[in-house]
Amino acid sequence: MLPRLKQKYSDQIAPLLMKEFGLTNPMATPRLEKIVINMGLGRDFISSNNAKVLDIAADELSAITGQKPVITRAKKSIAAFKLRQNMTIGVMVTLRNDRMYEFLDRLVNVALPRVRDFRGVSPKSFDGRGNYTLGLRDQLIFPEVDFAKVDKARGMNVCIVTTARTDEQARALLKHFGMPFRTN
Repeated sequence: MLPRLKQKYSDQIAPLLMKEFGLTNPMATPRLEKIVINMGLGRDFISSNNAKVLDIAADELSAITGQKPVITRAKKSIAAFKLRQNMTIGVMVTLRNDRMYEFLDRLVNVALPRVRDFRGVSPKSFDGRGNYTLGLRDQLIFPEVDFAKVDKARGMNVCIVTTARTDEQARALLKHFGMPFRTN
């Protein structure tokens, strides 16, 4: 079965974007390429290097995304952070195709409205090349995470990579998908 947002993109959003930006080639229309979710384990994990914390974070991320996460390691040593090269520092998942659309649907319609005192996401978090990064402070906003099993609130970065050439095109694409941008 086709994900709801993927169907909405092909039926409504793509023609709207083509008309809005005066595009004639359908392949030039901005679309989602992938969503990368990264969960850093923080200073507590690095100092203790407890493998159980890594397993818990990986289980939570796989419950949220429906895909097994990859362990991320430090590229170089940083003495101030007590970090050595190849030390485990987090977990990440790259979502594409149907899983990407399902995750974006749950993020926009279920998770973000559960954030306390939510007024919208920042419209300034674009990187200049049409990609949007969103920081979440708590994994409990996702209903897939079991509240009783959570030992500590862990934040995550959600990076939405698009084929848009400009931030304006990417903002329009995400707005049509229902991303609640702040207006101020």
